[in-house]
Amino acid sequence: MTAGNKFFDDMSKLMTNAMGVAQGAKTEAETAMKGFVDRWMADRDFVTREEFDAVRAMAQKAREENAALAARIAALEAKLNG
Repeated sequence: MTAGNKFFDDMSKLMTNAMGVAQGAKTEAETAMKGFVDRWMADRDFVTREEFDAVRAMAQKAREENAALAARIAALEAKLNG
């Protein structure tokens, strides 16, 4: 009976150590993958969401100003011709 218990104790320790190694390998793989993705994204000139939203707001404002100026020009032309 003692030999059986020692066998199971040894197997338990072995499995615990294997799980620790697997967890360490998982963490190392995640870190390596994150570094790879970060470098890949940096090389692609992607913009952040904040930068995209800022440029989008600037474009919207420019379109509104363009429409207002077009209306003003039309009114001035109508006044000049009329």
